[in-house]
Amino acid sequence: MANEVWALIDELGKKNGITEIMINSPESIFIERQGQIIQINAQLTDKGIDQFVLEVAKLNGKICDSNTPILDGKLPDGSRVNIITKPYVDKSPAISIRKYLKTIVSFDKNPDVFGLGPQWITFFKAIAKAKLNVVVSGGTGAGKTTFLNLLINEIPKHERVVTIEDTLELNLQMPNVVRLDSGIKDVLSTSKVDTRALVKNTLRMRPDRIIIGESRGPELFDLIQAMNTGHDGSFTTIHSNSCIDCLSRMETLYMMSGFEMPILAIRKHISSVVHFIVQLAKDKNGNRVIEEIIEINGMEGNHILRQTIAKREEGYLIFKGAAPSVMNQLHEKAGLPINFFENF
Repeated sequence: MANEVWALIDELGKKNGITEIMINSPESIFIERQGQIIQINAQLTDKGIDQFVLEVAKLNGKICDSNTPILDGKLPDGSRVNIITKPYVDKSPAISIRKYLKTIVSFDKNPDVFGLGPQWITFFKAIAKAKLNVVVSGGTGAGKTTFLNLLINEIPKHERVVTIEDTLELNLQMPNVVRLDSGIKDVLSTSKVDTRALVKNTLRMRPDRIIIGESRGPELFDLIQAMNTGHDGSFTTIHSNSCIDCLSRMETLYMMSGFEMPILAIRKHISSVVHFIVQLAKDKNGNRVIEEIIEINGMEGNHILRQTIAKREEGYLIFKGAAPSVMNQLHEKAGLPINFFENF
């Protein structure tokens, strides 16, 4: 892989804080660093870019050409790569590479991660240990996968975890884990096992936890059913800009399952199993932070009840005065003191 694009990626990978590499054309190359988009002084060739596309496609067991012009995959270092080529771009293939900050590995080793103080870290550790169901919400580049990984690595080591991702991005530190890749497609076959089929199969694999890297479609229906039938402590992420938007998106994804259900029934199902929604965002300086934590508290009439546990104000995640209703679970299963929030 002595290609000029690989060489550029390798060079940029040695610099701290770069989270995105965007190659629009041989002469138009940008990076995202600490939340800022910066054009870099670099020049590639059409031949080098075309060779890179072919090599990435081969690496991922896929095809990227005029008949299959979109490729989602990964690079050897675990970075996510998206390539789109003709006829959907006018000239050069457009390449987007999402690089993950490998220095963020655990709550213990990164005590200031996502703008959290030690008390909030203790809270999230307890959530993971107590097998509560969590949806991580956020926009593009907000750190959903990174935060999901932090939660997963707090799962007790004796539990069996099955993850489903369309690109294998999670960095799991546990012995009993099975990683399913829904992005795999044999280049010689027209068939593909989608995320939903993998979620259904997961139920036959004796999982303690089911993790979906990102819920984008009807697989959310099957995950909710799994949460409702004994698979507590399951996590997923959803692309949305607020906790309220996340709830609306969950309803929409649920309806994509093909089952005709009234919205009231859908809301009852969601509210009966999801315990917390954690909203991630970037602050004004481009830092990834937790913006809000809400707890789901069942139904009242036609509406899902929720309470805000914490909200970021003036640069700090502030406890809003209402302790979660699941404090008994957090105490009994994770050892969190019943009066934990009295110390905030």
